[in-house]
Amino acid sequence: MKRLVLYVHGKGGSAAESAHYAPLFPDCTVQGLEYRTFTPWETGREIHAAVQRLQEVYGEITLIANSIGAFFCMHADIEDWLTKAYFISPVVDMEQLILSMMHASQVTEPQLQAAGEIATAFGEPLSWEYLCYVRAHPVHWSVPTEILFGENDTMTSLQTITAFAKAHGAHLTVMPQGEHWFHTPAQMRFLDAWVIGAVSC
Repeated sequence: MKRLVLYVHGKGGSAAESAHYAPLFPDCTVQGLEYRTFTPWETGREIHAAVQRLQEVYGEITLIANSIGAFFCMHADIEDWLTKAYFISPVVDMEQLILSMMHASQVTEPQLQAAGEIATAFGEPLSWEYLCYVRAHPVHWSVPTEILFGENDTMTSLQTITAFAKAHGAHLTVMPQGEHWFHTPAQMRFLDAWVIGAVSC
């Protein structure tokens, strides 16, 4: 049976990051997915179409998704084609994240609704359409999932990720002093050990 590990990057990342995972899955083909849109409804369609094509070739697909890439995957309707998922610093409650950004930017819901879109000091515009979408499309996720979370993640709280893991039957691993972006040598060693440990279970 042909087996694939599909990597979906986060913001600012690329499909090329998938090369890091190839030694961790020596018996599988490992490839990255490069998406070109940045909303859950558009990117979800991109990911859905890509995985639909891939499942015709591979008998087993494992997903590795990073940050907002995990969020997009959870809006792609691909669960039936996946055997397992690994989420690294996943964004699991986008509504909460948007509301936090609105609070920090002192933007109210009526203001955002009237403007449609408002620029922020974070470099990410606030979008009324985006907020309405995530409210109308709550996450449904049924794939056996391993989650890696950094204790000092500033995008998602430990309480939020713990509640998500419990609600979806996922196994949560927390790296003490870890960040949202796993990138230092120590963080990458922890990440690799987490993957290897989960694969061997």
